[in-house]
Amino acid sequence: MIHRLLEADTRYSAQLRLAAPDGLLRRAAIVFAHSGDSWFVGAGLLGVWWLGSAAWKVIAIEFIVGIAVTAVVVLTVKLLVRRRRPAGEWGAIYRKADPHSFPSGHAARMAMLVVLGAGLGPLWFAGALLLWTPLVALARVAMGVHYLSDVLVGALLGIGVGLAMLPFLMAR
Repeated sequence: MIHRLLEADTRYSAQLRLAAPDGLLRRAAIVFAHSGDSWFVGAGLLGVWWLGSAAWKVIAIEFIVGIAVTAVVVLTVKLLVRRRRPAGEWGAIYRKADPHSFPSGHAARMAMLVVLGAGLGPLWFAGALLLWTPLVALARVAMGVHYLSDVLVGALLGIGVGLAMLPFLMAR
């Protein structure tokens, strides 16, 4: 049963992959695939902390803590499962730094931010994150550094981490 699921996952992931070496869609996928990087999101949150109001400073810190907690959960699962990334050329930095694809840390991070954004931030902020998150996740599959199941399970883990953290953060 698991073998058939993995075959289907590989087949559907390959169908979502962008094969064209260049073009607007590929460039957009590259931008979205990188936009979920922890350093990029972290830099944005540091900017919010630096320039934001007192309320935004608190939200930025809570999001950074959420990113750290999510990273620990994702890394633990990656080390237990050790699923190799799909074969490919793009994303050498990801392939060298982290050869394991399951679950997607990018999808987990972004989904956790959606949950925290919905619980802690203004509605427009949660909406923006909700639009951004699937673009990051699908771009990771389109660029060939993840399988579809990697981003789906990553998103579920991120939602779980966000839901687990939210009561503590809302009690502030």
